[in-house]
Amino acid sequence: MSSTITHQDQELGYTPFEPPFWLRPSLVQTALASFKYRKRGKNPMLDVAIPKLLNCEDGVKLRGSYSRHPQNKALVIFLHGWEGSQDSTYVVAGGRRVFNQGASVFRLNYRDHGDTHELNEGIFLSTNFNEVFDAVKQAAELADGAPVYIVGFSLGGNFSLRIARSLRDLTIKNLKHIFAISPVVDPWAAAPLVDVNPIYRRYFLKKWTASLRKKQAVFPHLYDFDDMIKTNRVLAITEQIMPLYSDYPTMEAYFNAYRVDPHDLKTCPVPISIITAADDGIIPPDDILKLELNHNARRIIHKYGGHNGFFQSLTGPTWYDDYVSDIIFAES
Repeated sequence: MSSTITHQDQELGYTPFEPPFWLRPSLVQTALASFKYRKRGKNPMLDVAIPKLLNCEDGVKLRGSYSRHPQNKALVIFLHGWEGSQDSTYVVAGGRRVFNQGASVFRLNYRDHGDTHELNEGIFLSTNFNEVFDAVKQAAELADGAPVYIVGFSLGGNFSLRIARSLRDLTIKNLKHIFAISPVVDPWAAAPLVDVNPIYRRYFLKKWTASLRKKQAVFPHLYDFDDMIKTNRVLAITEQIMPLYSDYPTMEAYFNAYRVDPHDLKTCPVPISIITAADDGIIPPDDILKLELNHNARRIIHKYGGHNGFFQSLTGPTWYDDYVSDIIFAES
């Protein structure tokens, strides 16, 4: 599959992502997204970062970090992937890029992410949309009139698309554009792929089981994950957790509850950019192609890029770093 670029993107001069041949393998691109070396060096965004505790719907507390730039040309809100955090490499690297160009940055942690397990009794579920929307709306108030942008990765891309869907009825002040990088669209299609590849499976099992142990240590009277985390399958843990610790009787009901359906984005009033790769080992490109988009949306499917990758060189910047920056600072 060659890159799919919308007519609008062609007019704006955006070209397909064509990495050197040694950077083309999907696993290489995916691995680079989380390599910590990308966070090395001076980072003015981190130097001025202020912790923020947000009181959200239903008494939920979420923690984030706000870095205000003196120029405040825009506010960029970053939403990380599953088992990531505000300090994930791709968030810190992307945040530094836009901060250095004059934008303020807000980096959000979901429930039970970024060592916030003690803040809420309930466990994190990907269906915890209302609290994430509430947190994003509160973060947007920090913009002080500057344009607001949302950049979401993987599960954060799923949250971003669900935010776009909700804008049929709700509003986020001064929101100008939503970027969804490698977004989960259909969990039923994506989740099994995590278990198929041993590298992905090992990565997510290690991070998720560590998170569940932390939750159990904080609330031992509420949770006992000891037996279920002995399994070597992500789906097996999910299947056991749902009936015990959620309102979803089955894994199927849970996955269906945070799926983005093909027609969900047709009436979104805010521009959307969806960026993914045909060789993504977790997100099937057909899920992205099924989405019915309006004239405000850009669907970009590159031949290469892996999951959250899109590295043009070993150290970056990524293709989406350039794309996001071009749009934000052309419009701000």
